[in-house]
Amino acid sequence: MTPTGAKTAYDYDDLRRLMSLMTGDEKHGPAATSTLDVLWVLYDRVLRVTPGTADAADRDRFLLSKGHGPMAYYAVLTAKGFLPEEWLPAFGSFGSPLGHHPDRVLVPGAEIGSGSLGHGLPIAVGSALGLRAQGLTDAAVWVLVGDAELDEGSNHEALAYAGATGLEELHVVAVDNSSAGYRRPGGLAALFACEGWSVTTVDGRDHEALYGAFTAPHPGRPHAVVARVEPKN
Repeated sequence: MTPTGAKTAYDYDDLRRLMSLMTGDEKHGPAATSTLDVLWVLYDRVLRVTPGTADAADRDRFLLSKGHGPMAYYAVLTAKGFLPEEWLPAFGSFGSPLGHHPDRVLVPGAEIGSGSLGHGLPIAVGSALGLRAQGLTDAAVWVLVGDAELDEGSNHEALAYAGATGLEELHVVAVDNSSAGYRRPGGLAALFACEGWSVTTVDGRDHEALYGAFTAPHPGRPHAVVARVEPKN
């Protein structure tokens, strides 16, 4: 602890407390908590980006397409030093940088402004193509989408293009909390597999299973991880 009492190091057990500091309407609590474990494992063990390298050309990119209910995202960014804890209680209030959807020009570490569902994956495809054109093939692009969001036609076009062009730098985490209006034969995994993606389905609360899925080799193909979760308030 610093002399002022501000905490300087956080771990997974701190995330619920950090989330509890964010109050008010339109929290979308279940949407936020369904992503908590996925976000923590990515930022704690997988993504090559820190507050000090947030502008580095060869950093990994994380795009939050599932932008509604970003409390878990803000909590993890705080735990990893991108945001000060003092910002959290003002979440969603007038003048706060932490809105109900993240704004890339206001939130340190945010790669895109999330809002309209279905935009994140196409942007991620473009990001991966741009990095490839610059020869930055060690920079991975990750995008987190929701199960209902995959109903959007823009995502289907992005999926098909990424599979056909073998965008190995592209990774999708699809959080499946059964919020989609209808279920597909074969589940979400079949949506990716039929387009030539590498794909695996895991328990979205199991950190070791998530880490294994996130780091699985997938030469020549984009990679998708379907994280099945039961929403918690």
